[in-house]
Amino acid sequence: MPDLIPADMAVPDTASDDPRLGHWLAQQRDTTEACVALIGFPSDEGVRRNGGRPGAAAGPDAIREALYAMTPDAANHNTFTALLDRTADLGDVRVTGDVETDQQRLGVVLAPLLREGIVPIVLGGGHETTYGHVLGYGEAQTKPEILNWDAHADVRPYPQGAHSGSPFRQALEEGRCMRYRAAGLQPHRAARAHVAFVEGYGGELVWQRELDRQRVTEIVEDCGGPTLATFDLDAVDAAHAPGVSALNAGGLSASLWLHAAYETARSPHVTSLDLVELNPNHDVDGRTAQLAALTVWTFLKGLAERS
Repeated sequence: MPDLIPADMAVPDTASDDPRLGHWLAQQRDTTEACVALIGFPSDEGVRRNGGRPGAAAGPDAIREALYAMTPDAANHNTFTALLDRTADLGDVRVTGDVETDQQRLGVVLAPLLREGIVPIVLGGGHETTYGHVLGYGEAQTKPEILNWDAHADVRPYPQGAHSGSPFRQALEEGRCMRYRAAGLQPHRAARAHVAFVEGYGGELVWQRELDRQRVTEIVEDCGGPTLATFDLDAVDAAHAPGVSALNAGGLSASLWLHAAYETARSPHVTSLDLVELNPNHDVDGRTAQLAALTVWTFLKGLAERS
């Protein structure tokens, strides 16, 4: 695809009996036999517009570096590697720094994958990634549900242009989704006006204090049609995810976050994923990059186990 730059990621040098995900992903650069496709969206201009900490543009490479070094699921090896055999890393969208142009490019890249039933996994980038993700569904003539795992509602106004805090306001105002739900919200991160905006469009907000493993499973089971799932790493407690655009003291545990990724992937209604707001500039010992990569790994595990 002309708007994609191939990923240039080193493959781990390991013994033949110790293969890593990079041995599969680095070899598969097209979708001829694929049912899953990784696409990077190295944009953080939307974060700058939203007053966040720049650096998320380096997220896709940091996620890949950690993901490529991981092993297939030893507990369910054959099923997991069978999925890897059909997983392609298509590289990164060629971004210009103009948020709206770049979102449109992402949409154009995603549309044929969605039409063909390939599950895109989009590696952000700031949360402006998700509006481009939504545009892909529009190009594919599908109106999805949106399930957002996040500390914020991300329905801020955007009078000066789209940004990382506006994707779901845009999607709702433009009628681009069937339903919007956000889970993991923090009451000190969600303005009352934003809560009212979501409720006014019939959306659902689930506060972090309401979440446990059972509630996470129930939220996923309530998906009723093609669903775009988006995971914002700032939903996770800062102790586990210091390298994000907006730190979140008192956020979700890493364990509950990964449970959400697993359950989301197992739902037959979930047709795509994006993972956003990794900021390597502020990471500690690669902690957040490892969690981001493990989120993708866990999502792949769930996909592999779909019945």
